[in-house]
Amino acid sequence: MDTMLACRLHLDSMRFAVEEVPVPVPGPGEVLIEVKAAGVCLSDVHLLDGTIKPFHPVDGDTVTLGHEVAGVIHTPGSGLLGDWAPGMRVALQAGQTCGRCANCMRRLRPCLASYTRGVDYDGGWAQYALAREDTLVPIPDNLPFDQAAIIPDAVSTPYAAIKETGEVGLADAVGIWGAGGLGAHGVRLARLAGAAPIIAVDPLASARERALAFGADLALDPADPDFTEAVRRATGGLGVDVALDFAGVPAVREQAATVLARGGIMVLAGLTPKPLTITDGTQFSYRRNEVRGHYGSGPQYVAELVRLVSTGRLDLAPSITAHVPLGEAADAVARLERKDGDPIRFVLTP
Repeated sequence: MDTMLACRLHLDSMRFAVEEVPVPVPGPGEVLIEVKAAGVCLSDVHLLDGTIKPFHPVDGDTVTLGHEVAGVIHTPGSGLLGDWAPGMRVALQAGQTCGRCANCMRRLRPCLASYTRGVDYDGGWAQYALAREDTLVPIPDNLPFDQAAIIPDAVSTPYAAIKETGEVGLADAVGIWGAGGLGAHGVRLARLAGAAPIIAVDPLASARERALAFGADLALDPADPDFTEAVRRATGGLGVDVALDFAGVPAVREQAATVLARGGIMVLAGLTPKPLTITDGTQFSYRRNEVRGHYGSGPQYVAELVRLVSTGRLDLAPSITAHVPLGEAADAVARLERKDGDPIRFVLTP
């Protein structure tokens, strides 16, 4: 039987290892992908440390990590509706619908119980990966595999947070907390959406410098005693229309709530199991502010971003911090957790 290398997390013991496993065989409606690039995300770090757990039971209590994946079709399965052929270049959606909930049965969106690749089912930290046909996104020849791989999640999550959940419009004042893997792209996408001003907030000086290089109008240290006044000056005394938390830190949310404009929206895109608190609930209500949860992105946004990147509207080359061999995935995770070199994305290459 053909075998491959895969990065497997044993959920019962939380043991992570690169193992030799059988190459999966595509079933009806599936294709086998030869993985060319797979992004390493902070969500993967949190999955390994137990902060994030699968939302749905994992078959066999072991899962191959990796939800940011690009490669080529190796073997098409049976019963495919599309014209998928070996060698076609594709990115994979970071998740898939359950196919069984009330919305799926009525062909409505969103799915009420969507599954995340590399969390609820096997992902792409492997030499080969299975993908359901409806999760394939064709990519053009001029889009490198490493950039295509990080579009699902690293880019599509902030894109959807800005465009859909935050409803950012032209000249909206936007605050972006956390200028790392998600927030760095959030700065560029907010600029693409016409936000003004864009205020990046990060405790790391290098992250603030990068945010300015990516298009932020102002970059602030959240610990600066003049923080609130600096935001007021930048927004003409009004505060930010949309505050985007890409850090997933309770203190970030508390701070963001204090500088929202009247009617302003706080979007929670960073993930944390810790409670959300708003110190002055009366003031929050009086100002008619809102808190909106955000998770991932709809499938249409990945296709839109492929078009934006491949036509030169968005350059993701600066987002690739380093390429790491698949067998050294644990090292990439450790480097991301330590923030070595203030990374945006490490990309595994099988």
